[in-house]
Amino acid sequence: MTENTKAEDQVEKPEANGAEISADAEAAVVDPILEEAADSDDQAEEQADNDTARRIEELEEQLAQAKDQTLRAHAEAMNTKRRAEQDVEKAHKFALEKFVNELIPVVESLEKGIESAEQGEGQHETMLEGMRLTCKQLLDALAKFNVEQVNPEGQPFDPNFHQAISMVPNPDMEPNTVMNVFQKGYTLHGRVIRPAMVVVSKAA
Repeated sequence: MTENTKAEDQVEKPEANGAEISADAEAAVVDPILEEAADSDDQAEEQADNDTARRIEELEEQLAQAKDQTLRAHAEAMNTKRRAEQDVEKAHKFALEKFVNELIPVVESLEKGIESAEQGEGQHETMLEGMRLTCKQLLDALAKFNVEQVNPEGQPFDPNFHQAISMVPNPDMEPNTVMNVFQKGYTLHGRVIRPAMVVVSKAA
C-alpha cells in the first residue's frame, strides 16, 4: 500500500509542474497583449486630444474672422450713414443756390442804378434813398439764408474767393492787394457761388 502511494505521488508531480509551466506561458502571452491594448488606448486618447485641440483652434479662427467681418460691416454701415447725413445736409444748405443765382442780377441792377443816380445831376435823393433801402432789404433777406456778398477792395488777394482779371503796378499798395472790384462775389454757407472779379496790385 505504501509503495503504491509513493508511485502515485511520483506520477502526480510531473503533472503539477506541467500546469505551472502552462500558466507561465499563458501569462507571457497575455501581458504583451495587455500592454499593446494599453498603448493603443493611450494613442487613441492622444489622437482625440490632438483632434480636439485642432478643432478648438479652427473654431477660434472662425470666431476671429466673424468678429472682424462684423466690425467691418458696422464700420461700413456707419460710413454709409454719415455720407447720407452729409448729403442731406448739403442738400438743405445748397438747395437755394439756383434761386440765389437768379437774385444776384437783381441786386446788381439796383446797385448800378444807385451808382448812376449818384453820378447824375438833379434832385434824385428821394429815389436814391428808396433804392438804397430796397437793396439793403434784399441783401439782408439773402443774409438770413447765409448768402454773403464778397467785396474785397483793399484786402489781400485770395484765389479761393477772388478771380483776378488783371494786375496793375501800384507803389502805394502791397503787392497782391485787391485794388478795384470789377464785380462783387457771393458765397452760400461759405461756398463760393461766384468769385469776385478784381484788379490786383503788383510791385511797381
